[in-house]
Amino acid sequence: MLNVEDYLSGQVLLIDKPLHWTSFQVVNKLRWEIRQAFKIKKIKVGHAGTLDPLATGLLVICTGKMTKEIDSFQAQIKEYIGTIVLGGTTPSFDLETEINETFPTSHITEALIKETTAQFTGEIQQYPPVFSAIKKDGKRLYEFARAGEEVEIKPRTVHISEFEITHIDGSNIDFRVVCSKGTYIRSLANDFGKALQSGGHLSALRRTKIGDFHVDHGVTVETFIKNIASE
Repeated sequence: MLNVEDYLSGQVLLIDKPLHWTSFQVVNKLRWEIRQAFKIKKIKVGHAGTLDPLATGLLVICTGKMTKEIDSFQAQIKEYIGTIVLGGTTPSFDLETEINETFPTSHITEALIKETTAQFTGEIQQYPPVFSAIKKDGKRLYEFARAGEEVEIKPRTVHISEFEITHIDGSNIDFRVVCSKGTYIRSLANDFGKALQSGGHLSALRRTKIGDFHVDHGVTVETFIKNIASE
């Protein structure tokens, strides 16, 4: 059982983020629950790496003095599983926006899909999605995108140590990726579709690991609320 001093001195909380929640909403909810449970006015709470609203999985949440370790957690290797749908692109590279272009897929074989993964391992150059929280000129990129404004995005170097195709069902490609900080799996889905002379977008994403932290050791927001109410 944790007490208020435990949370203030610093805890690392592993949360399995639900679909449609932003990472910021999870942090706000946990902060509010901790404050209510222990009748305190302030406590520092932050997360070590954003997940998109349409992604689920591991959020590493730090409280109190452990928030000083957020940068070191963010820098650790991450693992994701998900699904890429071939044959269509979306402006956001996932299902936040609707398909804007369709492409042929009849030429794509299972062998070609698996061979193409080799192009995306090691150090690669990647353009972040225009629908992302990266800041440019004081604004988030998604603010420009939603306003219909074009903005120049510079590529970044990221490292993908593993890119494994785990299942193929027609145009739906299940995968597992192990990658560095700053890697956008949505961009990987888009680039993978292009490399197959087609199109691609992300239809599902789940973060399973950050460093040695695994989502299997995490709890849902609902479970955290129940647990803290009983402390």
